[in-house]
Amino acid sequence: MKTTAPQTTQPQTSVPQSKVPSPVTPISAKSKRPAPKATEPKPPNPHHELGRRGEDLAVAYLTHQGLVLLDRNWRCKEGELDLILTDGSMVVVCEVKTRAGTGFGDPEDAVDERKARRIRRLTHIWLSTYRIPWCELRFDILAVTWQPDSKPRITHLKDAF
Repeated sequence: MKTTAPQTTQPQTSVPQSKVPSPVTPISAKSKRPAPKATEPKPPNPHHELGRRGEDLAVAYLTHQGLVLLDRNWRCKEGELDLILTDGSMVVVCEVKTRAGTGFGDPEDAVDERKARRIRRLTHIWLSTYRIPWCELRFDILAVTWQPDSKPRITHLKDAF
């Protein structure tokens, strides 16, 4: 006795099948670069690790000073805010800069006027995102210099810009 497999039919649409987008378009189809292999782990970036450790230290330092952490590494399409805290009724936005040494200058020197404008703009986006009414704002810089085999040095610049 001969058996036949059930036949499947494509749904009838007015759009040619070649024009219907697939549910998932591989990144490699959109880009000239080949897609990375899923089995390749991303190597750790020592600069990111140092920055994360510096931010951890900054949170510990600032909360020990009595500030309350509201948000950390808040991101939107325009950028990122490192730390958002309160100091009483004041909202404090803190940019954390961590360096392994001073070969490129002090960490706080990395926050120039352009960076300060960007942080102000991102702060207003954050405030409107969470519908926080008018409030007093302060912009701080917390610089961490963490040389190998030594204790970290913290410089906290309140109302830096």
